[in-house]
Amino acid sequence: MRASRLPRRLLVAVAALTVAVFTGAGFAPAPSAAATGSGPYPARYETDATLRNHTIYRPADLTTAPRLPIVVWGNGACRADGTWFENFLSEIASRGYLVVANGLPGGSGQTQASWLTQSIDWAIRENSRLGSKYRGKLDTTKIAVMGQSCGGLEAIEVSGDRRITTTVVWNSGLFGTGAKLGLRNLTRPVAYINGGPSDIAYANAVDDFGKLPAATPAFFGALNGAGHFGTYGQPNGGEFAIVGTAWLDWQLKGSQTAAAQFVGAACGLCRDADWEVRQRNLR
Repeated sequence: MRASRLPRRLLVAVAALTVAVFTGAGFAPAPSAAATGSGPYPARYETDATLRNHTIYRPADLTTAPRLPIVVWGNGACRADGTWFENFLSEIASRGYLVVANGLPGGSGQTQASWLTQSIDWAIRENSRLGSKYRGKLDTTKIAVMGQSCGGLEAIEVSGDRRITTTVVWNSGLFGTGAKLGLRNLTRPVAYINGGPSDIAYANAVDDFGKLPAATPAFFGALNGAGHFGTYGQPNGGEFAIVGTAWLDWQLKGSQTAAAQFVGAACGLCRDADWEVRQRNLR
């Protein structure tokens, strides 16, 4: 079952956020050369002729890596540059994930939410296609959709797709303070991660969190002082990559050690003075 399109007002909000980011004072710092991540499976990125307009991050040596859960990513400003978040995405891939980002390496132009669904379709096909280097190497039952800023809105838009296990909304949230019909897509575990009150999307995320479907398991984490640009451009993606990987390790790999960072009054991030934490239905 595919997600239905969100109301037009959300699509207008995507465009507005794109303008806001591009007219701001820069974005994520340029990634370091040949980022490979710090995990046990040094990563690389590449393109594939069968998947237009995307960049694929994966462990360089697939023979030593375990079966890889799938992560699809939408860029800030809905920008079609698949290496804009290279440090961050390489770090996640190095921890044993296949990450597919919207946009070609160094690309330009604008993405669409449907590109995230295309990434999922492609990964599932490759896992079963004869001759594919990914044949039998992907865990197609464990899929995360994530995005930053405008890309976070894209992630929300496609989250009604029943193949998706979890959604992570980075530095983002729907516009407005009234009813937010787009949040109906978020019925499976969701995390909102942002840069605290100095993040232009902080208030949107706070409002979203309070309006999620009543039964949705949800986490809200704000790294105070990180702002809208977060830590993505730091070596290995900085603290956002650490927290993001922990969420994925819990949701897609079942790690209870990772779960302890998010669950309960004494969770790891709850005890970190740099983080503002809210929780709903987590166990």
